[in-house]
Amino acid sequence: MDRSKLYRRFRTLLIANRGEIAVRVIRTAKAMGLRTVAVYSEADRGALHVAMADEAVLLGPSRARDSYLNIERVIEAARKSGAEAIHPGYGFLSENADFAKTCLDAGLIFVGPTAEMMQAMGSKSGSKLLMEKAGVPLVPGYHGESQDDATLAKAAGKIGFPVLVKASAGGGGRGMRIVRAAGELAASVESAKREAKAAFGDDRMLIEKLVENPRHIEVQVIGDSHGNLLSLFERECTLQRRHQKVIEEAPSPTLDAAQRDAVCAAARKAASVVGYVGAGTIEFVSDGKDVFFIEMNTRLQVEHPVTELITGIDLVEWQLRVAAGEKLPLTQEQITLRGHAIEARVYAESPDKNFMPSVGTIRSWNMPEQSAGLRIDAGYRQGDTVSPHYDAMLAKVIAWAPTRDAAIDRLTFALEQSDVRGVVTNIPFLAALVSHPAVGANAIDTGFIERELKHLTSGANPPHDLEFGAAVAAILQEEAATAKGGAKSPWGAAGWMPVGRRQRLFTFRQGQGGEQKVTLHYGKGAASLAIGDRKISFSAVPGASGGIDLTLHGIKSKVVAIVEGHELYVRTSNGRFELHWVDPFGGDDEEQVGEDRIVAPLPGTVVALLAEVGAKLEKGAPILTLEVMKMEQTLRAPFAGVLKAIKCKVGDIVGEGVELAEIEPADG
Repeated sequence: MDRSKLYRRFRTLLIANRGEIAVRVIRTAKAMGLRTVAVYSEADRGALHVAMADEAVLLGPSRARDSYLNIERVIEAARKSGAEAIHPGYGFLSENADFAKTCLDAGLIFVGPTAEMMQAMGSKSGSKLLMEKAGVPLVPGYHGESQDDATLAKAAGKIGFPVLVKASAGGGGRGMRIVRAAGELAASVESAKREAKAAFGDDRMLIEKLVENPRHIEVQVIGDSHGNLLSLFERECTLQRRHQKVIEEAPSPTLDAAQRDAVCAAARKAASVVGYVGAGTIEFVSDGKDVFFIEMNTRLQVEHPVTELITGIDLVEWQLRVAAGEKLPLTQEQITLRGHAIEARVYAESPDKNFMPSVGTIRSWNMPEQSAGLRIDAGYRQGDTVSPHYDAMLAKVIAWAPTRDAAIDRLTFALEQSDVRGVVTNIPFLAALVSHPAVGANAIDTGFIERELKHLTSGANPPHDLEFGAAVAAILQEEAATAKGGAKSPWGAAGWMPVGRRQRLFTFRQGQGGEQKVTLHYGKGAASLAIGDRKISFSAVPGASGGIDLTLHGIKSKVVAIVEGHELYVRTSNGRFELHWVDPFGGDDEEQVGEDRIVAPLPGTVVALLAEVGAKLEKGAPILTLEVMKMEQTLRAPFAGVLKAIKCKVGDIVGEGVELAEIEPADG
């Protein structure tokens, strides 16, 4: 494709974002011969996107409002760096009409739609009014300007419960609540408004009839300034948690060819209402029979790679060409669909703890090699710090294959081969979700994850010989590396000695379960393990990519085992396991925290106090709400009792582990 035209408009691109989307845009921009400029906050000084760009400009302190969301500082960074164009990525300022207009006023090219298009389509309420006039089918609801409690209550009553309350300017599930009864409405609206204000600076709400057992289907569109508007097929994003997409695939396995043509035509009609220019997504909800317009996202979507893999089109390159005034290079008839793609979002979060975000330093980062059928879009690497100030997404794992079943198998295998340590991730949860029989059969809706959560987050199976052998091998190799300065030694490999026989006892525990004793016999001759009444031949040598080649009973297995103090992470063909090594010499330093203390699980801001001192609380009763990583987390009573003290106030910024409240047991 001729790139000379692009150079006439701009040669330096500033990416006003961070993480994997900044890395992704930088890669395409560099491939096109553009000079790239990154921006960063104090928390992101050592981030991957900063290292990859040709130049990087510090915006300010760690908080997004003081850095990535500060329009004036972003524009000043463009001036300092000589950037002529700005790509906003997604999130942050990507759908901020004021930012788009400020770029234009500053003589900069904004890679996206105009401010007027954003205002028309970016508002959920405003876009629904436009769609209603254009004859695009809508979910029944209230999209008016009046936001007083009485108006919202009357509208909800007229629509009929259950309803969905959501932020007019929102996205990503923030500022969204399901309300099933009139008595729940006021509290839900208040909470949604607060979250929307913090996330988008706009707390206007709309109310819609809740579509039960819905499917979420969206269509990728892109238009140029010459009047060409194309759809690039649809994506299915039904697998969600708290209205946040988890797994996305393209094309939708729900639609047949006729339905696909119809929904894509509806999407083009919706975008053409405002003469849309740039990349965008028209989102629909389906009740299994009908498809209803719900909103338009006037930006690139997180899940855009699945569309790229089934069409062979680089959407970021097309965005940049459209921004440079070029025509789209293909016609609608020339866009063809090939195969199936599916994507999983990897987050730093703990599924076992209600998906609480996890922060810290990534000690190890092992992802499978990219190939023709596997793509990894990552914004982090080993040694990077996951900050509490931003969204917790680390990477996306995307698989492509000629068929849906083959794509699912490829994604499952890739997830099973992925290990990120130092922070807790949702990788095991994703692997369990993608391999669930109902997902393979497409027997799902947007509530599927919540219904299956217990199964999807169930603990690992009990460890067996393979896992205990891997744990012993890892400890031996760790000790050998420490004693020998990293040099290989017979002790690290199998405990070999030139004469005599010795033994060493290891004790392991999984979770709160019982202890398992494993005895290593070593010295002259082959080493062996005694586990219970079983005696097993044993040898281990370092394997490729930091793994271990472990041989038990003459069967060689490739395993991963990582020693982290007294904790061991083990991955074998049986799955992932977390073991505690009861070290008789090093002591057992597990910290015990009193259950009567309510502590901040992560750094955050206190946004609401939900109970008063002296109140009698049932187990699970809400006590206070923290905003952590742009999401609200409600801390609840771990048992029935009396709220003895609250040690914070609304607006307090608290660190991890800070005591926020104290409960006295009911029988205390």
